[in-house]
Amino acid sequence: MGSLFRSEDMCLAQLFLQSGSAYDCVSELGELGLVEFRDVSRKAHNSLSLLHRFISGLIQRVKIEAFERMLWRVCKGYTILNYSEVDGLLEDPDTVRLVCCFCFHSYHCHLYPYPNSNEERKDVVEGLRTRIQDLHTVLHRTEDYLRQVLIKASESVYIWVIQVKKMKAIYHILNLCSFDVTNKCLIAEVWCPVNDLPALRRALEDSGSTVPSFVNRIPSSDTPPTLIRTTKFTSGFQNIVDAYGVSSYREVNPAPYTIITFPFLFAVMFGDLGHGIIMALFALWMVLYENDRKLKKTRNEVRAGRYIILLMGIFSVYTGLIYNDCFSKSLNLFGSGWNVRAMYDHGGWNEHTVRSNSFLALDPNVTGVFNGPYPLGIDPIWNLASNRLTFLNSYKMKMSVIVGIIHMTFGVVLGVFNHLHFRRTFNLYLIFIPELLFLLCLFGYLVFMIIYKWLFFTVRDSQTAPSILIHFINMFLMQGDSSQPLYPGQSGFQVFLVLVAVLSVPVLLLGKPLYLYWQHKGRDRLSMYRGYQRVRRSSEEELSLMHAHDMEEGTSLDSHSSSSDSQSEEFDFADVFLHQSIHTIEYCLGCISNTASYLRLWALSLAHAQLSEVLWAMVMRVGLRVDTSVGIVFLVPVFGLFAVLTVSILLVMEGLSAFLHALRLHWVEFQNKFYSGAGVKFVPFAFSLLHTSFENEGLL
Repeated sequence: MGSLFRSEDMCLAQLFLQSGSAYDCVSELGELGLVEFRDVSRKAHNSLSLLHRFISGLIQRVKIEAFERMLWRVCKGYTILNYSEVDGLLEDPDTVRLVCCFCFHSYHCHLYPYPNSNEERKDVVEGLRTRIQDLHTVLHRTEDYLRQVLIKASESVYIWVIQVKKMKAIYHILNLCSFDVTNKCLIAEVWCPVNDLPALRRALEDSGSTVPSFVNRIPSSDTPPTLIRTTKFTSGFQNIVDAYGVSSYREVNPAPYTIITFPFLFAVMFGDLGHGIIMALFALWMVLYENDRKLKKTRNEVRAGRYIILLMGIFSVYTGLIYNDCFSKSLNLFGSGWNVRAMYDHGGWNEHTVRSNSFLALDPNVTGVFNGPYPLGIDPIWNLASNRLTFLNSYKMKMSVIVGIIHMTFGVVLGVFNHLHFRRTFNLYLIFIPELLFLLCLFGYLVFMIIYKWLFFTVRDSQTAPSILIHFINMFLMQGDSSQPLYPGQSGFQVFLVLVAVLSVPVLLLGKPLYLYWQHKGRDRLSMYRGYQRVRRSSEEELSLMHAHDMEEGTSLDSHSSSSDSQSEEFDFADVFLHQSIHTIEYCLGCISNTASYLRLWALSLAHAQLSEVLWAMVMRVGLRVDTSVGIVFLVPVFGLFAVLTVSILLVMEGLSAFLHALRLHWVEFQNKFYSGAGVKFVPFAFSLLHTSFENEGLL
């Protein structure tokens, strides 16, 4: 599982395959699927263009289309016809009879002499009829024999197709190899995980070839492909990340964290206990029967994402319990913390008060009205309140902001592991710390105010609770609300946070370009000493021995040469400054827009809850209100309609909408904080991957 957090360490290796054993070695590698072959025979492939210079024959211009159609049918589309017109005219110097004879012979026709008498002609015709009848008999027997042969061949055609595909794949790989100077050995270059090098050597030894082949690890300045090993559980989440872009080599992989954050953000927008149970049961059925042959043949996105759907359903059950929402109805499992009877006993309510007022508010300051919060989720009494939507909007909006800022902060923190791994320590001080300060001083402080207000202002003093929005606006205007502060010293602390956030912007903008410029100037001053050091090291006789030692230990001198090359590269301050300016503007503006983007959690959750409530009120409630003797009979089709609309609208359409919004939050708001996604996926040569191509071509 270590490679799931970061792609595996790759190396470039040379395979020296003897001509007599190359086929067996490549076949064994195809069974294991360890390496990805590189094309080292581009010159040979370029020479194929010479084939266009050959002329196969002449044909009349009017017959070109028919001739090309015939070739296409005979070769089943695997043909390329190239023709050009002949400028001069061709004349037939022979007689007409000779031309006709040539035409007959070209179509394999038999020529017979024409007798002079009628009797001789009748004898010839009778003989030909007898011969034709014999030929028909032979043809029928031949057809019967061929039919029997085809019936027997149909039993083995599946194996033959696989063998032919494997042979074609092996010869395609052999075409990527090049010969050595003696033309007795094939040389192939492969990308291979470092951990699989022993298995690669064993595969060459166990290939069954009489002539041994060997592996030689070589240095390379090319960027290796990205290999992230997955299981059937993690492959779906890895595909979500790869759809945005394959991670760069040895870059932090967001997939392990997406396993938790993706279904959680989906569930925040889709929070319903009943809908979550239905989704989880459907996914659980696909998981339990994942090895069924019929289900395996149906390769679609729903089956491939069965574990994603399972987690989305489970998390939706959890958020449904937090929202206390099951098909738009609340569950009173532990008893409400509000007591209406106490308003009659201590609040001055009477029968006249209830009848004369359309809306009445429960006062938590009255003794016995509020007995404490609900143990799990939202109190079910809010399902009866007229201001339920106002309360839920405030709750879900603040929750969306908190979740979003925590999610973005986590993305910024993950960038630290990239800076440390690639040994760019200066990015910690010049990029990570300014980014984190800018995000936390502004929006992290907003989260602090929300949580502070929740903790220090209860329902009993809710009337005197200050507005967070007003305080947050005054923070940027450098104005303090001295009449109703959240805590002592709030104004000075807010000014300090704004100054820190503003000062972090020029550090983020100018820090990295100026540091690289200073580093480049300092390197120029030491260029003479460093140049002498490089010349002396290159002139040592032990260089070859050091190179051989590095090859055995899994390292290479390429790192030294690449460092010296990078030192000698021309430094363009304008280019670095422009790139950093774009990054600074994108990050600072993105913190604002991305925080607002997380409000889609609140909007989608509200939309789902309202659609569920409308569906219950317009469909199910109508059937439940029928009190006649036919009420049960009427309830059956009503429930069927309710179930169909629930599955089609609330589960499929709303589920797909929440899925796409969760996808966007991960791709744009989360991954752009640390993830570049500019890598190339590792595609090993494996026979197991040919199965998909078989099905695409309709061979299975």
